[in-house]
Amino acid sequence: MSIRDLIPWSRQENKVPAQVSAAGAASDPVLSLHREVNRLFEDFFRGFGVPALAGVERGLLAPSVELAETDKEIRVTAELPGLDEKDVEVTVEEGVLTLRGEKKSEVEDKDRGYSERSYGRFERRIGLPKGIERDKAGATFKNGVLTITVPKSASAAESTRRIAINPGQA
Repeated sequence: MSIRDLIPWSRQENKVPAQVSAAGAASDPVLSLHREVNRLFEDFFRGFGVPALAGVERGLLAPSVELAETDKEIRVTAELPGLDEKDVEVTVEEGVLTLRGEKKSEVEDKDRGYSERSYGRFERRIGLPKGIERDKAGATFKNGVLTITVPKSASAAESTRRIAINPGQA
């Protein structure tokens, strides 16, 4: 037996694989099973905040962070819904800003006889440029939004050099 015998459309040389139309796709049990298995995995992993599948929420594994830099400071804003300031830790060491936190939730309904627990931890590390004043860094937390401000030193502003861009020749 050759490999060609294992390919269904190769047994008859004149035939090609069947084309599936949009109407036929709905009735094809293999395609229907394929869609259902994909949906099952997407629903399963969405609950864990796994970013590996396209479009799946990242959840607490990597909170949304926005960075802004001016001549005087670096501002980091992180969205941490459902957390309090006691649940979050912010550190600056060796040029790295680290955000850590965890969320614990427990719901119990004795009348209906069920309880739910959820738990999630995250850590986000952001590299900072040289010339920051880490002793003067500050953070505020309001309505689930953490804002961290790290001022730059005067020497950092002076060490910046603008480079002129010359038009290239073809």
